[in-house]
Amino acid sequence: MASTASPYGLRAVNELGGLPYAGSTRTFLINPAGYAANIFNGSIVRVATTGYLELVTTNGDDSTPFPAGTIGVFVGCSYVNAQGQQIWSQYYPSGTTGVVTAQVIDDDRTVFQVQADDSVAQAGLGANVYLANVQSTSTGSTQTGNSNVAVDASTIATTSGFAFRIVGFASGPGDAYTDLLVKFNPGSHSYSNATGI
Repeated sequence: MASTASPYGLRAVNELGGLPYAGSTRTFLINPAGYAANIFNGSIVRVATTGYLELVTTNGDDSTPFPAGTIGVFVGCSYVNAQGQQIWSQYYPSGTTGVVTAQVIDDDRTVFQVQADDSVAQAGLGANVYLANVQSTSTGSTQTGNSNVAVDASTIATTSGFAFRIVGFASGPGDAYTDLLVKFNPGSHSYSNATGI
């Protein structure tokens, strides 16, 4: 039962057809000159026109949809630190330079678990939703490396421009802070959008 607000970003659960999520990711590069934002595990990311990975900084509603190149959810990265040590990190620390390889869950049919910022009733099943807050360099913890974004329970609707479809519940519908199962809607994910980057 989700009785406290403790958002954790998006966590892969399974494929839309029910197959278990088996850990599949794709590797992307972050700008070696240093990207000026933290990217936390569970954050939504995009490939910018530069070809490098960046944080998505819109909330995915119909007036501020996810930008072209949105390709999934960041789950960590590796880089060589100033002491020459290979580091695997739960999050990308802002301004890290050199070769940084990021791991992203980029399958547009992945179902993710995410917490809502309030209660969601059973009637929310099949409706659309978007992020409660815009992601930024501070929407996560540098201690745990995890995102703290949630979805907005107060705006659940059938609106086609919203980023995610609610496909199930991970906690009971009506819990104080309901844990939802969602997937990217067509058009909000680059692989289901015919427009190139």
